[in-house]
Amino acid sequence: MTATAQIPSVTILLSTFNGARFLPEQLNSLLEQTHTNWILYWRDDGSADNTIAVMQDFTQKIGPARCIRSPSSGPHLGASPSFLTLLAETANTGPIAFADQDDVWLPTKLQRAITQITQAGPQPALYCARQLLVNEHLQNAKLSVTHQPVPSFPASLTQNIANGNTLVMNQQAASLVASLQAPEGTVHDWWSYIAVTACGGHIIFDEQPQILYRLHKNNLIGRAQPLPGRAIAALRRGPEIFMTMMQRHADALAANTGRLTQTARSDLKLIQSALHGNLINRLQAISCPRFRRRTWLENTLFTYWFLTASPQPTQTQSRTPNFDPQLRPATAGTDLSK
Repeated sequence: MTATAQIPSVTILLSTFNGARFLPEQLNSLLEQTHTNWILYWRDDGSADNTIAVMQDFTQKIGPARCIRSPSSGPHLGASPSFLTLLAETANTGPIAFADQDDVWLPTKLQRAITQITQAGPQPALYCARQLLVNEHLQNAKLSVTHQPVPSFPASLTQNIANGNTLVMNQQAASLVASLQAPEGTVHDWWSYIAVTACGGHIIFDEQPQILYRLHKNNLIGRAQPLPGRAIAALRRGPEIFMTMMQRHADALAANTGRLTQTARSDLKLIQSALHGNLINRLQAISCPRFRRRTWLENTLFTYWFLTASPQPTQTQSRTPNFDPQLRPATAGTDLSK
């Protein structure tokens, strides 16, 4: 057995959509990885530019055995459904890593992730990391926020700390997430984080940034916006989308209670009673010390929304607004989706 064969093979999941402008830099950063045993598995989500030609050139460069186009490629699904489709097609292949088309990975990204999820042992493990936030020219780098201590469930229902462009899962976590029916309107990274925490998996948050997160006007997920702007935007939107997605996430977990830990089942029951109940039920749920967001300001707004707002009923889901991934800022702030 060769040394390369002993290193875990990682399947990198890439969803592309009109990404020809920045895609070559991302692909080149994959070639610079110190962890060299990887396969790129990709699907195009209906691009109208030269994205497919870029991917075909890359396939010729590294060979069709290492750059595989999904048979589902072509129809436009949207970014998160596209990533979840890729995950469903590869969940049993070993560790997986989500890759956005417009970022740049630092050389040790895969190596650090694989080392740390391997140390987690056989339990489901999800790795994520801080980012260097840069402009479209990869300049003016700023470090994204930290999340220490790492929150678990049910805090994961209130806030996503697992940015998809840093996310790596071992096979156990990937298979777990793929086996659960994701709720309508969810985002692939947030749902992965929720599922792994609720089912007793291990969350690893790397304080050392591992990617250059390129912020530009055409970001499919994430926008550059300072804290005051995010706070004002959140207040203007109001709580409906946030509370509706919380209920959808909770209902999706409730359909799989046998997979949840005993503590998660107890917490979920409390939260569902609150979401479908009265003010007393909500006061009981909000008193749970694990049901919290990162900062005092975020938690104050979250508490107010949770106590006063109501999600739209699930029976009218077809008229419920889907969670718009473009409402998620690049850094965790007062916007309550992130």
